[in-house]
This record gives sequence, structure tokens and C-alpha cells, in this order.
Amino acid sequence: MSSEDSLNLFPTEPFRSDVAPLDAHAPLAERMRPQSLDEVLGQDHLLGDGAALRSLAEASTLPSLILWGPPGCGKTTLARLLAVHSGAHFEPLSAVMAGVKEIRNIVQRARRIERRTVLFLDELHRLNRAQQDSLLPHVESGTVTLIGATTENPSFEINAPLLSRCRVFTLSRLDGGALESLIRRAALDETRGLGKLGVTLEDDVVAAIAHAADGDARRALGLLEAATVVHLRTAQRGAALSLGTIEEAAGQRLLLHDRDREEHYNVVSALIKSLRASDPDAALYYAARMLVAGEDPLFVARRLVIFASEDIGNADPQALGVATSAYWAVERIGMPEGRIPLGQAVTFLACAPKSNASYLGINRAIDAVRKHGSLPVPLHLRNAPTALMKGMGYGSGYTYPHETPGQLVVARNLPDELGQPAFYEPSREGAESEIARRLADWRQQRKSGNLSGEKSEP
Repeated sequence: MSSEDSLNLFPTEPFRSDVAPLDAHAPLAERMRPQSLDEVLGQDHLLGDGAALRSLAEASTLPSLILWGPPGCGKTTLARLLAVHSGAHFEPLSAVMAGVKEIRNIVQRARRIERRTVLFLDELHRLNRAQQDSLLPHVESGTVTLIGATTENPSFEINAPLLSRCRVFTLSRLDGGALESLIRRAALDETRGLGKLGVTLEDDVVAAIAHAADGDARRALGLLEAATVVHLRTAQRGAALSLGTIEEAAGQRLLLHDRDREEHYNVVSALIKSLRASDPDAALYYAARMLVAGEDPLFVARRLVIFASEDIGNADPQALGVATSAYWAVERIGMPEGRIPLGQAVTFLACAPKSNASYLGINRAIDAVRKHGSLPVPLHLRNAPTALMKGMGYGSGYTYPHETPGQLVVARNLPDELGQPAFYEPSREGAESEIARRLADWRQQRKSGNLSGEKSEP
């Protein structure tokens, strides 16, 4: 193959000499690296029209910055594209292997060339504090523009002086839609991808690869490439790639689970109904099914928070706190450790007493609002911040509950048009049984108007 026919990572971008020609035998993930910012998937919040990072690149005013995100979300690719887009010379280093000496060599080269130099440091958090400090004068003077990539929280892993000189951009984990688009792009691309091989991908296979990749584009393309090799040895040209071949290439069984189709809803439904049935073993199994299949753990955590209020409510008021704490824990520590608080929440919720009374109560109240519209608030419940409003009766007759026996006020608080509704009907389960007893007594006192003690305004 001639140099003219060889593939370049960025054939449409300026300063192509900065990028080595792409080996036709390079891994698929390398060949399919985006050639422009428009090809980057899953990072619209950074690269969409008017987004901050795109605006900086288009204005050629690239500052030193840190790209923070999970593996395989495109940090290295984005750094290279930003450098090329802004017309800068690109110098990549891995902090796993590099130290002060290698950084110093790049700084010296940067001083000799006319163009601005972007120093890309992958795994930036691997540099110790002294090595990070060695970057400061060169970043401060503008000798190099630093782009660091890290999978770790920069607030904890990057020195404060260096962090203060960089803007931090957070890359998202690639969702199923972005990965599926990437897989289809690679399968159809006849120049850089697998298009000339005539391999057909059905939707369920694309979804299986995306889920097995778990948000990692490099893993998705590696699995697609390996499965294609296996497929071409055993199947006829043009035949569709099978789930069995994907599993063989992955070296493990792939669970059937899709985030936006039937099996997704089947497993979610099974989780919720197992929790509702007070079956912790089944609930743990379906939660594990979702996690192992690549479901977003925060989606599972959100469902648990909803369940805690909808199906437990005041029968065990701790349930919402446990579920919410599990959500925050998963968000902060990620996976795989996030499975531990999720498991705690699942078992707690499954074993808790159940009540949907508060859920039904808010629905009944919403139905009443929709039926009757915006009824006037009774005068005694209205504030009277002005003399005019006080003269109109606002706040007149208000009873301060803390100055009544039992802190109970028998005065009616609902608009008269609603009659005597009982939106909230507490169950006799768990802690809600005591609420039911108190509420029945309060409602009886309000009905009869029988309450001793003087009323006074605060």
C-alpha cells in the first residue's frame, strides 16, 4: 500500500504530519477513532452546538484542561482532536511510564517549534505530587498546553496548584445508544471498519455487544472484531453474526438484557414485584441480573428510591433514607463496589413492612385538584403581610397549634367545596399503624369539633 493510500487518523484535519499513518492491521478500535469532533459519540454536553469545549476548540483558544471520565469514553481521542482542531502540535505521554525527564524533553521541543504544543498526559493521576509540580511553570508560562486524562476524581488526585490552572471537563459513560451507533458504524465502514467483510448484525446482537462493553467503546469494538474473526471461520459470507458467536468471542455467557426493549422491562418488573412480595432472594437475583447484564446501577438505585415511597412509605419511614443513601453511595463510589449498598437496600426494602397509603393519598389529592381546579385557600390559612390584606380577613381566626392541647387544631383547613375527603388512609402495617390510630382520633375530633383549650394567635 502506498503512502497516499494509507489510512490516517485525521485525513481531513490540518497538520496531518502530527498523526502517524494508521496501520491497516491495527485493532478495529484504533482504526475507528473519530476523525472529527462531529464523529465523537456520547459527549453532546461537551461537543454539541454551543457547548463549552466545542466553542473553545473552534475559537482556537484551547486552555490547559483535564478530561475526567470512565475507561473507553473517548478521552484520548478527544484530546488528539482538540489539539489538531486548534492547530497545535500534539505530544502524547502515558503517566504510567513517563516522569519528569520525559516531560522536560517535550518542553524543550516545544520551545524550539513555532506552533503551540499540546502535552497530553494519559492517566494523569498516576503522576506523584513532585511530578505534577514539575508541570506548573510550563503550564503557567504557556510553553505547553496540558491536556490530562484521568479516570479518577481530579479533586482528590490532582494537586491543587495544577488543578487551579486547568479547566475540568467531565466525559459521560457511553450509553447503550452511543455504543450501538458506534458498533453499526464500524460494521458498515468499508474503509476503516468491517464493511468489506459482508457481516450482518441483527439488533439483538448489537445490543448484546453494547451491554457486554459496559460503556467502553474500546471494549465494544474489540469484541465486535473478535466475534467477526470467529464468524468468518465458521459461517458463510453475508450470514448474520449470532449471539453464540459473540459469547464465544467474549469468553462468557452474555445475558439477554436491553435498556429500552422488552427484556429490560421484564427484569425491572420482576425486581419491583419481588420487593413488593417481600422476597429478598428473588429481588437480589433480579437486581444482580440487571447489574451483570450492564444496566446502569443508578437506574436500579432510582427504582429503589421510588419503591421505598410507593410501596413502603410510612410503614417504615427509614426505607426512603436507606434507598436514597444507596443511590448517593453508588453515585460516589461507582461499580463494582456499588453493588454492596444496592444489595443492602434491596434486602432492607424487601423485608420492610409494606404500605402504599401515601402513594394512593397523593394520587387522590391530585385527582381532587384536577376535578375542582384552584379552589380559594381558606382565609385563616392565608398570610397577612399588609394592612390591606389583614383588613380583608387574611389570617383571621388562625389557631397556633403549639398553643393547643396535643398540638391539634380542629378548624377546617380544606376548601368547603371538597367536603370531607380522606386522601390519606394509613395501613395497619409497621410504624404506620400508630399513624393510623392517631389520625383516626384527630379526624373524629375535627368532625365533632371537640377540642378543649383556648385558641390564641401567635
